[in-house]
Amino acid sequence: MIAGVTLAAYAIPVSLAYAALAGMPPQIGIYGYMLGGIGYALLGSSRQLAVGPTSAISLMIAASVGGLAAGDALRYAQIASVAALGVAALCLIAWIFRLSMLVRLISDTILVGFKAGAGLTIIMTQLPSLFGVAGGGRNFFDRLVVLVGQLGGVHWIVLAIGLVAIMLLQGERLLPGRPVGLAVVILSIVVATALGLPALGIPVTGEIPKGLPSIAMPTFGLLEFDELFPLAAGIMLLAYVEGVAGARSFAARHDYPIDVRQEFLGVGAANLAVALGHGYPVAGGLSQSAVNDQAGAKTPLALIICSATLGICLLFLTGILTNLPKAVLAAIVCTAVYKLVDIAALMRMWRISRIDFYAAAIALVSVLMLGILQGILLATLASIFLLLARASQPNVAILGRLAGTGRYADSARYPDVEPLAGVLAFRPEASLLYINAETAMENVMAKVRASPDTRVVVCGLSSSPFIDLAGVKMLHDLHGELVSRGIAFQIVGARGQVRDVLQADGLAEKTDSANWTRRMDSVLDDLRKG
Repeated sequence: MIAGVTLAAYAIPVSLAYAALAGMPPQIGIYGYMLGGIGYALLGSSRQLAVGPTSAISLMIAASVGGLAAGDALRYAQIASVAALGVAALCLIAWIFRLSMLVRLISDTILVGFKAGAGLTIIMTQLPSLFGVAGGGRNFFDRLVVLVGQLGGVHWIVLAIGLVAIMLLQGERLLPGRPVGLAVVILSIVVATALGLPALGIPVTGEIPKGLPSIAMPTFGLLEFDELFPLAAGIMLLAYVEGVAGARSFAARHDYPIDVRQEFLGVGAANLAVALGHGYPVAGGLSQSAVNDQAGAKTPLALIICSATLGICLLFLTGILTNLPKAVLAAIVCTAVYKLVDIAALMRMWRISRIDFYAAAIALVSVLMLGILQGILLATLASIFLLLARASQPNVAILGRLAGTGRYADSARYPDVEPLAGVLAFRPEASLLYINAETAMENVMAKVRASPDTRVVVCGLSSSPFIDLAGVKMLHDLHGELVSRGIAFQIVGARGQVRDVLQADGLAEKTDSANWTRRMDSVLDDLRKG
């Protein structure tokens, strides 16, 4: 009960802020936490994950739905609800066809870049509200140029309110798990009311309708399939990846299993409930889940209690929020999302793995230039292409003998190994597939041409757990090239599945299949002694 009430106290200011970010009425954000929490509690597998509006999804709605609604506020809200229904339908399809493996193609590296780009983009959308100017623009850089041009019209009272709110919100570091955001909201309302700030032209939330959301099926026919599918698919992908990442972290902390397939049903149920309540898509988030966990949540019952608390607030306490300055909501958003820009993680990638850094950079820049939805789709493609690029460049170890031992090692890693007279031994350190077979052969033939005294080539397949037809064809071609040069060819260390494929494709007729199961060290010792 304590966790549920604490989560509700956190959710009220954040949901108001994210609803404003999404371009929705403030109560819609509260609906998202209330209904999404109930849906996830019924079918989700995490005990601590808290579901509600998130910054990235809110920005995706604002960027995508605005153009589809053509300025009609009612149509805007209806399309957002249809998008939530689309997310629920896609989650059900993904659960039926067990698509959790496909979603895992998005690497943690890509997510670091994506989150950094999303964080910067979201902050840029909130700076006009902090400075008291109109803002504008389509992407990060466009918004930046527009903002710089409007700095001469800064409303200094609005800026002061926003900066003070940001400073007060830093108290969350000193009081983790406490409703600091709610305290800041209450304080700002008291000050704004006492000083008559709305009368001075300070933008405030305004009246929030009382009552619980009406339950009804969203209106169909608002969107064509080619308009709805990219939006719903992008949100579903982001919601699932972010939710599973959070669920796994808390499951590891409390030592219980997470069913990644079941999470499709949890996210789908949450979005179905929100769609029926005329809300917009929701997802599990790390920040609200951390509040839930720190407050002592042990089961999803905390989400039900949170929903009940929010329902009471919607029935009796909405009038209190009328004079809440919008600059405070902008401060809450900025304070919540700046942590998404993980500079330390980006620097670590630069130091350890440049290809991972470049992958993150692609995701970051694509979000800044194209927006959240297009950015995550491009980041997904980049993740797949980088996976293929890495697989297409396997390390082909050229083996030599470690002095004074009977062991053989990669000459690139151990420069002092003894070369093998008349013998070229290589070991592809990856499965031999259509994307890397040609590269592996080019590397081996380059070594053969550089060593004219070679009389035997030995291929070790102990590090190749799988081989496809292109890999077998490469071995056939390599055998043909070597035979034409008067060089013998042997295959050693092949695993069971690999041996089956080699046997089926006739390589037993070209190489001694008795050697296929032998260890590389044993074969090379025999060749050296012979």
